[in-house]
Amino acid sequence: MIEIRCKNNKKSQKFPTGTLLSEIFKAFNLKMEYGPISAKVNNKVVGMHYCCYHDKTVEFLALPDPSAMRCYTRTLFMVLCKAVKDLFPEGSVVIDIPVSNGYFCDLKIGRPVSSFDVDKLRNRMQELIDADLPFTRHEATTEEAIEIFRKLGSNSKIRLLETLGQMYTTYYELDGYIDYYYGTLMTSTSQLYLFGLEKYYDGVLLRIPSMKNPAELGELIRQDKMFEIFQEHHRWQDILHIGTVGAMNEVVTKGGSTLLINVSEALQEKKISRIAEDIASRQGVRMVLIAGPSSSGKTTFCKRLSIQLVTCGIKPVMMSLDDYFVDRTQTPRDESGDYDYEHLHALNIPLLNEHLQKLFAGEQVQLPRYDFQTGRSERDGHVLQLGEKDVLVVEGIHALNPELTAQIPAKMKYKVYASALTTILLDTHNYIPTTDNRLLRRIIRDYKYRGCSARDTIRRWPSVRAGENKWIFPYQENADAMFNTAMLFELAVIRGQAIPILEEVPENCPEYTEAYRLLRFLKYIKPIPADQIPPTSLLREFLGGSSFVY
Repeated sequence: MIEIRCKNNKKSQKFPTGTLLSEIFKAFNLKMEYGPISAKVNNKVVGMHYCCYHDKTVEFLALPDPSAMRCYTRTLFMVLCKAVKDLFPEGSVVIDIPVSNGYFCDLKIGRPVSSFDVDKLRNRMQELIDADLPFTRHEATTEEAIEIFRKLGSNSKIRLLETLGQMYTTYYELDGYIDYYYGTLMTSTSQLYLFGLEKYYDGVLLRIPSMKNPAELGELIRQDKMFEIFQEHHRWQDILHIGTVGAMNEVVTKGGSTLLINVSEALQEKKISRIAEDIASRQGVRMVLIAGPSSSGKTTFCKRLSIQLVTCGIKPVMMSLDDYFVDRTQTPRDESGDYDYEHLHALNIPLLNEHLQKLFAGEQVQLPRYDFQTGRSERDGHVLQLGEKDVLVVEGIHALNPELTAQIPAKMKYKVYASALTTILLDTHNYIPTTDNRLLRRIIRDYKYRGCSARDTIRRWPSVRAGENKWIFPYQENADAMFNTAMLFELAVIRGQAIPILEEVPENCPEYTEAYRLLRFLKYIKPIPADQIPPTSLLREFLGGSSFVY
């Protein structure tokens, strides 16, 4: 017998060795409206098919828990892929872009995708769900798994598995259909209680339950500019013939990392140059507003854009929104009663607009300086006056919010949204969350420059994400230009600094769950030494060694 300690109800119970988690859940008589989807066993996320052979501490997960949502989404991916194979045996699908509160899936069936095709696909998915089919988990040697996928013609999975160096591989089977997924799946199709499938551009949009309310689908929001920036980077990947981690690993193994870095950096610089030229071509622009979520590399982007503006005959003048914080005593508070520095009204908006109007009128302005230690806005005698060809460059999370600069005419403003949007896939059915890229950047930066452990950064991350969802993402489509700060080779360089930091997170703390997940993910990627990237690279903002002064 073994003892299972359940964190959900803080009770312990004895079970025979080898008992399934699904049976343990029933024995504890827990009630979960949207679960259980998966579970944490000793702070590691596993599926409900997991067998317990030793004493364990277990926490069962339901929606909208992020780990549960990932498991639910992966399971839905497999049902979609199975349905595609059933209806279009010669066709294929790529789980591609997270957009519009869902996932764009590139459906290739030898002709344009019609609404009729999408209806058939949606109905077939529902039939598979209604049939209550089991997901069978298999474990085999990696050589055996590669041979299975070779017979199925799954080249992206073969390339990934061949470069992993693992002895054993886990894959899943659904009614004779075999696939590989990074992370666990649910145990039965009938657990998928809600999904949506819509025609979207030249493919389909797979919709999932809302994180706010799992009883409903996430709101369908058009994100045309966001979609285009993903597509642009796919075109860049086609130039390099690298769309998946397996393909990138092959390039790195064969010594092609230098070319990969140089071309990626050049493509990014070319994009920055085009944005600068667009700004210069617009009559009356006096202000460039740059917004983006945490760790998107906004600061380095500002510096590189400023250089390109100079080449266009424009003198950029930097202004920091941080200096326009209101006194701490006037700062809005969040639901927990803590100061909410990410709130729009944590900034002195009337003073900012007053100063902007004076600057654009050619007047001299004495800028404020916010003292983060005392929590007070002060005047230190720093004055600013704009010349005829000067353009203000302002960076901050609220920069695209119309309320921030409401008193400045729209024709005077050029708005840029910058974010790290990961476009490379693990394989054609396993996308990489864009938030993972930013979280890894932040973990490294906080550790190196702010004295924060990975545990501290992971603990604060949900609060950071909540602020982004409230104050940044609703305004991203307001941008005149979007810039993707992520690079194809980035994760291969980041991994070297991220792994040792993540390994410091102790197993007995809640943050270990996320640290362990990120560690497992990073081990899919072959490393590239950081000394191969140039000092002007945007990545240097996080890794160190930049030629820019921060």
